[in-house]
Amino acid sequence: MRPSLTKKQKFELIRILAALALFAALFITDKAVGLGGVFAGRAGWVFPFLLYLSVYLFIGYDVLWRAAQGIVRGQIFDENFLMCAATVGAFALAVFRGVTGQPLEGFDEACAVLLFYQAGEWFQSYAAGKSRRSIAALMDIRPDYANLVREDGSYERVDPSDVKIGDTILVNPGEKVPLDGVVVKGASALDTRALTGESLPREVNEGGEIVSGSVNLTSQLEVRVGREFYDSAVSKILELVESASEQKSKAENFITKFARYYTPAVCAAALLLALVPGFVTGDWQTWIYRALSFLVVSCPCALVISIPLSFFAGIGAASKYGILVKGSNYLERFNKASVFVFDKTGTLTKGSFSIVKIAPAERADEVLRLAAIAESGSSHPIAKSIAARYGKAAEGGFTLTNIAGAGVCAQKGEKVILCGNEKLMEQNGVSFTREEGLGTVVYVAEDGKFIGSVLIADELKEETREVIGALGGMGCKTVMLTGDNEAIAADVAARAGVTAYKASLLPQDKVRETEALLAAKEKGEALCFVGDGINDAPVLMRSDIGIAMGGAGSDAAIEAADIVLMQDDLRCLPLAKRIAKKTMAIVSENILFSIAVKAAILLLSAFGIANMWLAVFGDVGVAVIAILNAMRVNSDYLKKKKRRA
Repeated sequence: MRPSLTKKQKFELIRILAALALFAALFITDKAVGLGGVFAGRAGWVFPFLLYLSVYLFIGYDVLWRAAQGIVRGQIFDENFLMCAATVGAFALAVFRGVTGQPLEGFDEACAVLLFYQAGEWFQSYAAGKSRRSIAALMDIRPDYANLVREDGSYERVDPSDVKIGDTILVNPGEKVPLDGVVVKGASALDTRALTGESLPREVNEGGEIVSGSVNLTSQLEVRVGREFYDSAVSKILELVESASEQKSKAENFITKFARYYTPAVCAAALLLALVPGFVTGDWQTWIYRALSFLVVSCPCALVISIPLSFFAGIGAASKYGILVKGSNYLERFNKASVFVFDKTGTLTKGSFSIVKIAPAERADEVLRLAAIAESGSSHPIAKSIAARYGKAAEGGFTLTNIAGAGVCAQKGEKVILCGNEKLMEQNGVSFTREEGLGTVVYVAEDGKFIGSVLIADELKEETREVIGALGGMGCKTVMLTGDNEAIAADVAARAGVTAYKASLLPQDKVRETEALLAAKEKGEALCFVGDGINDAPVLMRSDIGIAMGGAGSDAAIEAADIVLMQDDLRCLPLAKRIAKKTMAIVSENILFSIAVKAAILLLSAFGIANMWLAVFGDVGVAVIAILNAMRVNSDYLKKKKRRA
């Protein structure tokens, strides 16, 4: 799944490519024939000036406009002003040289700087991927309607917000439960995975509480409403997502921070360099030339280009392995990740029902055959897992009777098959062997005689223990938060090897636990939450870095997350951390190298030692070196690490 380009991104890309083509044609022609000599006379410089100015305005009109707006608002020293100061200075230098009859230099530099700057901005925009749509629009748990039961027994579809406390609603199989309440008629199985993340369907009978956001699976239910929609579970989740989004901190771009100090300092230094020596010596031309050269050299082209490209290269390296990072700031944060919080179902486990044990093993085929007969008429997830394991059509001709809260009775003539829980066995006086394994147990009896049992559970992913161990080896703490009960959570936590866990949590509980972990972590460290369900969206957005399992994860979780593992492979986590670490090392190298070289050449320019060729190296040459260094993120080093992961 690749992020598609927005209309704005497409327009910007076309503009950059068009400007690049125009600049390349103009630059080559200028170096080949000398555009300054096309028209004779001292005003010959005006022709190349106008040509380069047209390209400059075409590629940089928005930068100029934003810089002007910043000046009007009093927010002068930002990256837009920095670009304008450097490039207008380059144009001024070229105009000065043209007016004074010197060889023309500077027009091409000004165009190139803005062109590279816009390309870097576009790369960052593209790396962020497609624009996030509203989380609320992706929330499948949001009910579209409620079936309000009237006094005459009929029902009417109404907006859930129109239903009052004490009203009765009808929930058909396959429908979302729109409001919280108590079941007054019927018995069914509820899929609560989207709400709590719990893998096993929850059985509900008359008198049992039911929460909005769950899905009715098997039978019709009548529910007396206990809370209005604004106070329901589904409404609270939506509110959590919105409030969590507001609390998400955003890392400032390095250039913006750097420009706050660098831009005014350089501009002040250039002004002083022109005025003070010029006033003392009276040689204004020499010192204005040096000041303008100083200003051209001061252009932070290497930083403006190489830093975004370093992040872009890291994001590109991650994408090769199915890791979608939605922005450079998340890659920067991920390098500091020290606490990994995991959802259980679909993240550490496979998130699908499967038979893990049939007892007794020597009668497994018979147990499975009888269970398949009894469950053949059901659409329940447990029935589907039995049918999938059996792998062929079940014997027909049986009359199937669903026994609410207990199981199924299948009868043909005098032959009776019972398939269900302990209650079903006890109700029919069948002596059975209790299965102690964790999961859902289906007991099977034929003609009053116990045949065996089937244990159905959510299996641990093959790579889970390996990944938890790898993260532990990196000094990271691992925590599991789940809606499953204590027994299942303890078993999974022990098998996975996580350092801590919390069980029986609703979405708001997960947010509370995440808040506590955020408060407990060391300053400068980052907390990652890894999940896959809609119910994980609030926690994904509240954590420092939200990581979603993209292959099987919900749209809401993917949109709420900062990093998406598109292959559903947890082994991408330690790999992504190594990519982030290497990317940040290269960013630091580029910053130190660029600033050191710039500082040296600026000093030489101030004393008139550095000529324009050295100035060009300080601008373009350093940028090229920094860009080549940035590309090292995609080295074979990562491939070797991937094979080890």
